[in-house]
Amino acid sequence: MVKVYRDEDADLSALEEKTIAVIGYGNQGRAQALNMRDSGLEVIIGNIRDESYQRAVEDGFPTYSIPEAAEKGSIVLLLLPDEVQPKVYERDIKPHLDEGDALVFAHGYNIHYGFIQPPENIDILLLAPRMIGRYVRELYVEGYGAPAFIAVHQDASGKALERLLALAKAIGATRAGALEVSFAIETELDHFSEHYVAPLIARALLLSFEVLTEMGYPPEAVLLELYMSGELSEVAKAMALDGLYG
Repeated sequence: MVKVYRDEDADLSALEEKTIAVIGYGNQGRAQALNMRDSGLEVIIGNIRDESYQRAVEDGFPTYSIPEAAEKGSIVLLLLPDEVQPKVYERDIKPHLDEGDALVFAHGYNIHYGFIQPPENIDILLLAPRMIGRYVRELYVEGYGAPAFIAVHQDASGKALERLLALAKAIGATRAGALEVSFAIETELDHFSEHYVAPLIARALLLSFEVLTEMGYPPEAVLLELYMSGELSEVAKAMALDGLYG
């Protein structure tokens, strides 16, 4: 049975006097950084000098280059795209990790497949919200939260789970439920959903469109009925709340 953690299981004091360095101010980075700051944590941003860097400054965060942020932070959230993480980690983050620090991922890919191999003297954590960043933020502001997968891959500090639960609470995940899995499970389920389930749905819609239009139904009416009205997404939301056959 999967362990599900709630707000009462987490204590933000586990992160007292800790600086949280969010590396990457994009889809997940901005949402998680804003939520953590609103939860009372000390948050800084590390990013290349682009539009996201400027947005972090405008949002009121202390904003630095990635190496500077990694040096200042003791809890480092690596929220860059998977494909650039290994290079950025080796060049800009690894040299600044101290014993007892924590490196946190939002997706298990690079740890699971060994593209990033951190030292043994730091915590390796997974905090993976099951929604895109915009909804992670919106739900938090509304007093709710996005559920998340969490995992401790390496506990060098002896406090890895406490820290992870505090982070999960700070972004709102424990309001909805933080499910304890593993880096492998998160990675493989995510890939299955993205590479099998989503394409199957898209293919089903395309085939439905082709069949119906060949039968003489107006293309505009078919598209509106199949997905453009937004009804399908509302049905999916209801399924998430009430069950597949609720």
